[in-house]
Amino acid sequence: MALSVKIESFEGPLDLLLHLIDVNKFNIFDIPIVEITEQYMAYLDSMETKDLNVMSEFLVMAATLLEIKAKMLLPVQVNEDGEEVDPREELVQKLLEYKMYKYMSYELRERLSLSGKALYKPPTIPKEVSEYEEPLDLEELVGDLTLSQLNMVFQSLMRRQTEKIDPIRSKFGRIEQEEVSLDEKMEYIRAYADANPTFLFSSLLEGQKGKFQMVVTFLAMLELMKTGELLVKQEHLFGDIRITSQR
Repeated sequence: MALSVKIESFEGPLDLLLHLIDVNKFNIFDIPIVEITEQYMAYLDSMETKDLNVMSEFLVMAATLLEIKAKMLLPVQVNEDGEEVDPREELVQKLLEYKMYKYMSYELRERLSLSGKALYKPPTIPKEVSEYEEPLDLEELVGDLTLSQLNMVFQSLMRRQTEKIDPIRSKFGRIEQEEVSLDEKMEYIRAYADANPTFLFSSLLEGQKGKFQMVVTFLAMLELMKTGELLVKQEHLFGDIRITSQR
């Protein structure tokens, strides 16, 4: 069946083949190779270009179509798995890949056109609005745990720390300077929480060397609860406190 092609030029032989498939409403996975080859050759006869580089691409595709057409006339071949080999398979894969990139180029071109119509301005949000932070609900952070319960757990851990002291060595005089700040302990807890997203309050305090550090650690944890970085929960009365990182 002859086809009158009125489009002056195509971007390449695959573009022409896709056009012929769309115009004839052929199934790309079951191309009637005889008809498509005839229409393709008819278009080559009507081409007026003298550019050898352009013509060579179309002629290579013409040779490929003729080769496929000849293979379609031969007995069906099978591969190592016993499946029939379709001579059109490689051509179909090339057409599908070309079609995908072609429509991607349309999408990119449309986005480029839309971006050219967009105007931008520097931000004019008032400083008090951009710096606004929604107030935290402290009751929601601590859940069903009260500060008095938290203090009871802390005092219990402090007593355990006292019981570990050697009664003999504790009488030795020694001057110590414990240099630890609240900010340092907050950073320590943040790092601990990054490595242990959920941990027990007792496990956090057990790593401290003395009472002073335990107190500062306790205060640092309260500060992180206040900022919403930590969420605490106690499953039962006088039980250990489970801390979950909200970072």
